[in-house]
Amino acid sequence: MSPAPSFSRAPLMFALGFSSGLPLALTSGTLQAWLTTSGVDLTTIGWFSLAGLPYTLKFLWAPIMDRYSPPWLGRRRGWMLITQVLLALGFLGLANVDPLSTPSIMAFLALAVAFSSASQDVTIDAYRTEVLTIPERGLGASVSVVGYRAAMLLTGAGALIAAQFFGFPMVYGLSAAFLIIGMLATTLGPEPESAGAPRTLRAAVEEPLKEFFSRPGALLLLSLIILYKLGDAFAGSLSTAFLIRGMGFSIGEVGAINKGLGLVAVLLGGLVGGAWLARLGLYRSLLLFGILQAFGNLSFAILAWIGKSYLWMVVAVGLENLASGMGTAAFVAFLMGLCNPRYTATQFALLSALAALGRVYVGPVAGFAVETVGWSNFFLLAVVTALPGLILLTRLREKLYGKILERF
Repeated sequence: MSPAPSFSRAPLMFALGFSSGLPLALTSGTLQAWLTTSGVDLTTIGWFSLAGLPYTLKFLWAPIMDRYSPPWLGRRRGWMLITQVLLALGFLGLANVDPLSTPSIMAFLALAVAFSSASQDVTIDAYRTEVLTIPERGLGASVSVVGYRAAMLLTGAGALIAAQFFGFPMVYGLSAAFLIIGMLATTLGPEPESAGAPRTLRAAVEEPLKEFFSRPGALLLLSLIILYKLGDAFAGSLSTAFLIRGMGFSIGEVGAINKGLGLVAVLLGGLVGGAWLARLGLYRSLLLFGILQAFGNLSFAILAWIGKSYLWMVVAVGLENLASGMGTAAFVAFLMGLCNPRYTATQFALLSALAALGRVYVGPVAGFAVETVGWSNFFLLAVVTALPGLILLTRLREKLYGKILERF
C-alpha cells in the first residue's frame, strides 16, 4: 500500500493545470465561434484547424527544453515562465486582430499561441513529474487534471457566454490576464532537484530513446500506453453525435447534460481517482479504473437499447465521465512513473503523444463502425476495444511492480 499523499502542493498543481488548460479552446472551439460569427468563409475556418498541429509535434522540440536552461528560475520554471509570457502576448495579439479583414495574421497568431501552449505543456508535465514526491503523484495528477478542465470550461463555454456581452476581443484580453495565475505559481513554486541536463543537444535527442528502450518490456509498455484509453477514445469520438442523431436529444439538452454534468463528473472522477490511487497503488488503480471505463461505455449501449430516456442519459453520461476522470488520473501518474528525471520533458512528450494516437485516429474507424453495426453494437465494440489494454496490463503486472510501483 502506498504512503498517504501530501496536500501541500495541490494548489500549485491546480494553478499550473489551469494555466495549461487555458489556451486549447482559444485556438479551437472558441476561435472557431469567433470566425463564424465574424462571417469568415467555411473553407478558411477549416484551415484554422491546423493550428492544433503543435500539440501533436511537441516532442520534436522537447529535447531543447531538456538540454538548455534559461538564465532565470532554473531549467523547468524558466521555460514555463517564457511560454506563459509568450501566451499572454499571443492572446493580446489575437484580441487586436480583425478575423474578417486579416485572417492570415490571425492564423499566424493562433499557430504561435498553439506552439507556445504545447511548449508550456512540455515544461509543466516535466515539472510536475520532477517536483512531486512519489506519494504525491496520484493526488498531484488528479488536481492538475481538475485545474486543466476548469480552465477549458472558462475559455470554452464561459468565453462564448461572455462574448455575447463583451465581444471576443475582450475575452482574449481577459484570458491573457488569467495567465497571471500560472505565472505566480511558476515564480513562487519550488525548483525540483535536478538530475543533470544532457551534455549536448544530440544527447538530449538520443539518450531519452536509448534509456527507455533499454528497459525490459519497453515495447509492451508502449503498447499499453496506446491501448489503455483506446476504448474510451473510441466511444467518446461519437458520443455527442449519438445523443443528438441517434437518440434525438436536443442540442441544449446535450449541452447541459453531456457537457455540464459530464464536466462535473470528470472533475469528481479525477479527485476520487487521485485519492484511491494513493490507497490502491498504481497497478490495482489502472486495472480497476480501466474496468470502470469499459462499463461506462456499456452504459451507452444500454441507452441505445432502451431508447430516448433522460434518466438513463444522465446515468450513462455520469458513469462514463466519472470513470474517464479516474482512469486519466491513474494514467497520468503512470506516465510520470515511466520518465527518467534527466529526460522528463522529452520522454513525457513522446509518451503523451503516443497516448493521443487513439484519440486522433479512431474517428474514421468509429464512423464506419456505426454505419455497419449500429449504435448499440458500436458501444459494445468500444467495450471490447478496451479489453486488450486490460489484458496487457495484467501481463505486465510483474514488470510494473518491479520497475514502476517501487518508485510510486
